[in-house]
Amino acid sequence: MSDGAIPEQHPFMARFEHLLARSGLSAPFGSGPLGKWIARQKWFYAPSLLNFGYALRTTIASLIALGIALWWELGSPQWAPLTVWMIAQGSRGKSLAKARWHMFGMVVGTFVAFTLVAAAPQQPLLFILLLAASIGALCFIGTLLPGPASMANYRMHGMRASGFTVSIISLDGISDPEHIFQITMARVTYITLGIVCETVISSLFQFRLNERARNRLADNYIVAMKPTANTLGALLGGDKDVLRTSAEMMTTLAGLGDQIEFAEIEMGRHGHEGDHARAALSGVAALFSRGLDLSALMDDPATYGPYWRALAARSRTFLLSLPERLRDPDEFTAVMTELRDLRATSRVDAATCLAREMEMVTNPPVNVAQETVITREGQALHVLGDMLDELRKSLAQFDASRNPPAHDHFHYPIQTWRDWRQATGNSLRASVSMFVAGVIWITTGWPQGLFFLMFVGIINSLFSTLETPAVATRAFLHGTICVIVVSTFMAFIVMPAITTYEMMALCFIPVMMIGGLAFSNPATILGAVAYNLFLTILISPFNDERMLDEVTFFNTAMPLFLTMAFCMWMYRVFLPLDPDGVRWNMRAQILLMLRKLARSRYPLMSHDVIGVSIERMVRLLNTVGGRRGPVIDAYLHGVLSGMTVGLAILNLRAVLERGALPSAAARDVQEMLVRMAQFTGRYGGHYGRTERATSGAVAALVRLEQSETNLSQRVEILRALASLRVIAAELSNNRLFFDASSPYLDPVFS
Repeated sequence: MSDGAIPEQHPFMARFEHLLARSGLSAPFGSGPLGKWIARQKWFYAPSLLNFGYALRTTIASLIALGIALWWELGSPQWAPLTVWMIAQGSRGKSLAKARWHMFGMVVGTFVAFTLVAAAPQQPLLFILLLAASIGALCFIGTLLPGPASMANYRMHGMRASGFTVSIISLDGISDPEHIFQITMARVTYITLGIVCETVISSLFQFRLNERARNRLADNYIVAMKPTANTLGALLGGDKDVLRTSAEMMTTLAGLGDQIEFAEIEMGRHGHEGDHARAALSGVAALFSRGLDLSALMDDPATYGPYWRALAARSRTFLLSLPERLRDPDEFTAVMTELRDLRATSRVDAATCLAREMEMVTNPPVNVAQETVITREGQALHVLGDMLDELRKSLAQFDASRNPPAHDHFHYPIQTWRDWRQATGNSLRASVSMFVAGVIWITTGWPQGLFFLMFVGIINSLFSTLETPAVATRAFLHGTICVIVVSTFMAFIVMPAITTYEMMALCFIPVMMIGGLAFSNPATILGAVAYNLFLTILISPFNDERMLDEVTFFNTAMPLFLTMAFCMWMYRVFLPLDPDGVRWNMRAQILLMLRKLARSRYPLMSHDVIGVSIERMVRLLNTVGGRRGPVIDAYLHGVLSGMTVGLAILNLRAVLERGALPSAAARDVQEMLVRMAQFTGRYGGHYGRTERATSGAVAALVRLEQSETNLSQRVEILRALASLRVIAAELSNNRLFFDASSPYLDPVFS
């Protein structure tokens, strides 16, 4: 629900809570179970102004859509407010993005529904097969679209909306194929009406939209930079393991990156601020990866020479003060000046170390121990300089997002990493669930089977693309139970006493507001989705005297409840989520990526390696609902280690492509990459060979570097040696993760 930034508490609510505390009215609840439960319901009795505004405007929009549908005397007016709740979001950008893709999905779903009804008008089994295949195909395509598998991915929502549209049109049309055009036009009218009402009403609640969107881009970058700067500052202070326990920073970057697209929509895409913001966040991730390289080099005590200690202390002070200084635009010039000074100092110090090495090499005999100390310090200074350079690039993009240059043509596209295995699993899960539900309808001859099948199609379209559909449908079931209870009260007690639309709207306001506030609370969001979607479906307001009786209400509520129970059961039985299997496949994918990076003619770029690693960490946390434990922490550490090794391989390939390495050194590096191209698989047993090849290449380049008198070749040797040392350190420190012949904390594979 949030826009990416954490809103402060409204002053009125702060004074209200302070008054309660002083008066003692909040004391009776205490800190016991009752008090904790009441505190968790704060979203209801003390919502923030932002959440209250969302609930209010969405309630108004849904009631206007319902009123227009009744005024036009449409046959099923309840679908219009349902569409409003489907696309309503907390910010203007999110609502517009979701409305746009919902409209696209409606068009696609309409054509698919037409085709299904035309292909099998009198063949129920064939129709069910085609319907199941269509829902599965839409889920397959949706999983491969850019963005994470979450409700925030509105490209994926377009495919969800397509499945939703196919279900509600084709299942009504198959029972009356001669009137398929009228049915389709009615459904399209409901959906379009809901989209128009929501987008118009939400626009009235947005003030200074362009300015707020720009400020959000800057705030999101500072939010991402603060933990990163603090972590790198701790690293430079001597905490070598701090990066290994901070995977949340990388997953936060993925979430903040999603917000950029919504800000672009709010600004109207008149500039390239969003492209610069994406590049700036990508620079933060690259900065983190440089920190991983540095932490591997810092394992050697020889790194801590006088030049290193002085520059590390200055850089640490700069990083810790950076987030607060970025909030002041007038301070940016001073920040960049200080950063340039730090970068120049790192170059001078690294050059000084290199000059001392050359002096020792050209005046034998060489003191190997002293030369090694100087070399290690010089390599660490060089990597620290690269890290500061990444920070400079990221800050330059941040400034361009805040102050876009004239005639700007910069473009930084949204990255996409497709998981074909996951897409296939999601497709099969949706298709089989839909087919089984259709078979139940055909074999039982259930009069309400079409309702059941329609709800199954809606649920499959919404949840089959999620990484934990069984957990999501369980929360959805809880929301369904709540909406059935509320709808029972509304349909049997409130609605029979209402004779005008105005009175009905007044009665709907409190129950809709509850659903909107619940949607604003992260802990109840999935249950609130079910509540908001099915509230008007169950109450079913009409223009004429067709008020719901007990039988009609039961014949609508029972298929809905059985749908949720059926889908939750299917998701647990057919292709259920296996966290152990997800982790095992992730390890295999990381090892395969390293092999491809070493041997592929056109390997991934460095930002792709970083991006796909972030996606893996997000998925790893999603499979356990964000709950951390020793196994998850170890796997997060392994993903970071795999990213570090992958980036080091790319650095080695870049050194080889420049062709400045001595032939002997190039041969050693090439042999190591050949071994990496055969890196360990499940039964390969190549881990030990690769580790020995890496250690051997390090030893060989160290000997060559100690006797190399050509300055340019010595620099290239030192660059290759730094990357080899990073790989050797990661392979040694994470043997259990990289050696796939071991189960690595997963007993099921032992």
